[in-house]
This record gives sequence, C-alpha cells and structure tokens, in this order.
Amino acid sequence: MGQGFLQIGLTLCIVIAITPVLGRYIARVFLGERTLLDPLMNPIERSLFVLAGIRRKDNMNGWQYALAILYTNFLMGILVYSLIYFQKFLPWNPNSFAAPTWDILLHTVVSFVTNTDQQHYSGETTLSYFSQVAALGFLMFTSAATGLAVGIAFIRGLTGKKLGNYYVDLTLAITRILLPISVIGAIALVATGVPQTLRETLVVETLEGSTQYIPRGPVASFEMIKMLGENGGGFFGVNSAHPFENPNAISNLIEIIAMISIPASLIYTYGVFTKNIKQAWLLFWMVFIVFVILVWVAAGGEQQGNPLVNNTLRLELPNLEGKEVRFGWVQTALWAVTTTATMCGAVNGMHDSLMPQGLFATLFNLFLQIIWGGQGTGTAYLFIYLILTVFVTGLMVGRTPEFLGRKIEKREIVLASVVLLIHPIVVLIPSAIALAYPFSLSGITNPDYHGISQVVYEYASASANNGSGLEGLRDNTLWWNLTTCISMLAGRYIPIVAILLLADSMSGKTTVPETPGTLKTDSLLFTTVTAGVVLILGVLTFFPVLALGPIAEGLKLTSGS
Repeated sequence: MGQGFLQIGLTLCIVIAITPVLGRYIARVFLGERTLLDPLMNPIERSLFVLAGIRRKDNMNGWQYALAILYTNFLMGILVYSLIYFQKFLPWNPNSFAAPTWDILLHTVVSFVTNTDQQHYSGETTLSYFSQVAALGFLMFTSAATGLAVGIAFIRGLTGKKLGNYYVDLTLAITRILLPISVIGAIALVATGVPQTLRETLVVETLEGSTQYIPRGPVASFEMIKMLGENGGGFFGVNSAHPFENPNAISNLIEIIAMISIPASLIYTYGVFTKNIKQAWLLFWMVFIVFVILVWVAAGGEQQGNPLVNNTLRLELPNLEGKEVRFGWVQTALWAVTTTATMCGAVNGMHDSLMPQGLFATLFNLFLQIIWGGQGTGTAYLFIYLILTVFVTGLMVGRTPEFLGRKIEKREIVLASVVLLIHPIVVLIPSAIALAYPFSLSGITNPDYHGISQVVYEYASASANNGSGLEGLRDNTLWWNLTTCISMLAGRYIPIVAILLLADSMSGKTTVPETPGTLKTDSLLFTTVTAGVVLILGVLTFFPVLALGPIAEGLKLTSGS
C-alpha cells in the first residue's frame, strides 16, 4: 500500500515540475516569441499559410472565430465519415472490415470530432488501420488543437488582446505542441513495448492446441496523441487496460503525465499572459488540492474493499474487481480520477467496478469540468467561475465587479451562465428520459443505485466530452448512439461559442484604473471564495444525482444490505 501511494506522490511531483516549463513554452508559442522549434517549423507553417491563403496578422472577432470552428469541424466530420464508410476499399485494411452501421458510424464521428472519443464499438474488430490512423488519428490532433485554440483565445480576450486567428492557432497547436510531444512520447511508448506495425492480426496456436487471434497495429503513435490530446478513444476495445496500449508501470506513468500536462500547464500560461504568476499558482494549487482530495477518496475506497465480500471471506482485501494486476488498485484509482479530471476518458481498469467512493470522485470531475478540465476548454471554464466569483463578491460589497481591470456587466454574466447551464441540461434531461424507461431505453445492467449512476455517467461523459463510461451499460443501441450525439454536440459547441463571445466582449472593454477599493483577485482569500463558488454552483446542481447514485450505494454497502 505504501509503495502505491509513493507512486502517486512521484507522479504528482512530476506534474508540478512540468507545469511552469510547459506553461511558459505554450505562452511563448502563442505570444509569437522565439522557440527552439522555429528553424524547423517556421518554413512549414509559412507554406501552409500561403497554401491556405491565411495571414497571421488577420485577427477574428468572437463570431468569426466561432464560425471558423464550426465550419472546419463540420467539414472534418464529413471527411472522416466518408473515410470510414469506404474503408473496405481503402488501404491498410488487412482484415477487410466493412463500414459499421450508420448510427454507430455517426456516433463515432461526432464523438471524435468533439474531442469526446466515446466508443460504442471495439476498434480491433470494427476499423481498419487506415480508419484508425488517417481518420480517427487525424481528428485526435485537430479536435485537441481546437480546444487548445479556444483556451488561448479566451485568455487573450480576458487580458484585453485580440482573439487571434483560429486557423493560425489551430496550426500552431499542432505543429508546436501536439505533434512534437507526440513523436517523442510515441518513441518512448515503443521502447516500453507498445507495438507500432501495419501487419495483420497474428494467428497463433496455444498450448492447448486451439487457435488464438492477436490483433495489433500502429498503436504507439495512436496511443500518445490519445493521451496528450485528452482524446481517450482506444485502439482496442479495452482501451489502456490492454497490454498493447499500456504494457507496464513505465508506460502507465508516461500516459498519466501526458494526460495531465497540458491542462495543468495552461493555468501557468494564463499567468504569463497576464504577467501575474502569483494568481496562476494560486489557481493551480486550488485545483491541485481538490484533485489530491479526490484521488485520496477514490484510492481509500479501493483500499478498503467491498465490505460484503470482505465480511463473507472474513478478510481485509482491497477491491481488485475490474483491475489489471500489473497496475493494482492504487494506479487504477489514480488513473480513474486523472482521466475524468482532464476529460481524457481513457481507462486502465473497469470504472463500473469502482467502489462508490471512486464513482463519486469520477462523477464529481465530470460534473465540474475544471479539475484540470478538457484541452483548453477546461481552463476557460475555470476562469468562467472566476468571473462569476468577481460578480458575486462585487454585489456583496456594493461595487461594480471588475476582472483584470475590466468591468463585468450583464452580457458577460449571461454568457457565463450559458456556459455553466448547458451541461446540466444535456445531462439531467436525457438521463431522466432514459431512467423513465428502464427496460426499453436505459440499458441498465445493475440494479438500484448503481444503475442510476450508469445512465447519468454516460450522459455526463458525453456532455463533458470525456468519453469514459460504466461499461456494464448496454449502450450500443440506436437510442444511446443518437442521444449521446446530441449531448456531445451541445456540450462542446454551445459553450465554445459562448466562451468566444465572452472573450470578445472582454477584449473590447476599456481598462478601469485600479483604486484602493479594487478587489484583488490574486489573493488567497479570493481564491478560497472561488473554491466556495465552484462548490455551490457546480456541485449543488448535481447533488441529487450524487445522493441517488454513489452516496446511496455506499451507504447500502456499509449497512451490509
């Protein structure tokens, strides 16, 4: 047990060490400052901009930036839909897979274009190598880069700068951040034993004389951008629990660090943009402390084990159900909290087998979306809460609320409210409909309180663009494929549009001179108040669901019934 918690501590120390380095580098990239990759990437980027007719100095307003995202994402979705639909006639299809059914194909395309990567299929039995790499791998880069671009545009708007150009930001996010780190990470994963090959499924004869089929493919490159870009969709059906995706403790560490590195570093990037590193560190530690508490809650639940099993065996055993023995309960708990905190969605164990404490922690992350949060968008959500905290505290003391020297007025509050309200709408309403028809729609496989969690988790994962699930749910049906598409689309694009309009509104405001009565937002007191506002606005919205799901399940287990 002590060794497991030591591993958690080591992982968190690496994250803390990486944050200022990567955060400063991301800031230099988007501030147009010199970086080590300039000699290599400048000619490539100039060629791309010339071919596309893009000028780096052409700034967009909020609507132009949002429409550019919607247009490009729509076109990319059509392209990938076509590639998978015609995969039977395209190269790198050694198993001669035909196209999936229309509803699973639509769900897959929507899932990957929205950076959700929720999978209602098994990749090794559904998609060709070409579809995995050229179609889904393409979206893994572009969807992650889109979220990163939105986060940077929002930070620019908050600091009074122009929002920038989406096409330039998208390109830089790929060429300067995602692609270089992915190449290095993929090589590291190959060194740990992750395959990278185009050879067909391996057929072997077992010791018992039967035949076994071992699927393989270009996994290492797929796996790295999956983790780094907060994508989460697995090359194989069991995701990062598969030994070809995550063979050992070293690969597990690399993939956890990849998950959390960019979301954590973006908070520091904000500090560089605002020239207020103090506030960045205060926000970082606020999120970090909540994250550590959730890891402790989840790991503690797995350590205590299932009381019904332990009372029957008269032993004190941790909960090993749904765990890979090469990781154990500690690393599974850390991964589960990290993957839902960062909106990655990859899994190295069965979330459906988590104890109620672990299920509480993972749902908590999906509901808040700011404990690190998604690629770029999670950082924006964090500052949405900051703006609301400024507004609330301003009302309490009778002052016009200001943030970074700019007044917060009706338009900003309305847009911030849209960002925060759309998530519970597209989670709770479809969940209620599904639960009203437990046999025909919901697909619940567990009775009582856990069944409620299964349904709510699926929609929360879709709306938060996370993609993980409680896989006991029978979700590969027409109902689930179509309704989760709605949750994914609404949960992705409505907040993005509102965030960009809010950033545009803030960037156009004149700076108000600071006075002795100006509220300091870079203080420990304000950060503490922000944490309180997050809990009040975020958690209380979903508390009834938590009470009916993991909390009730935990009480039932404790009572021994």
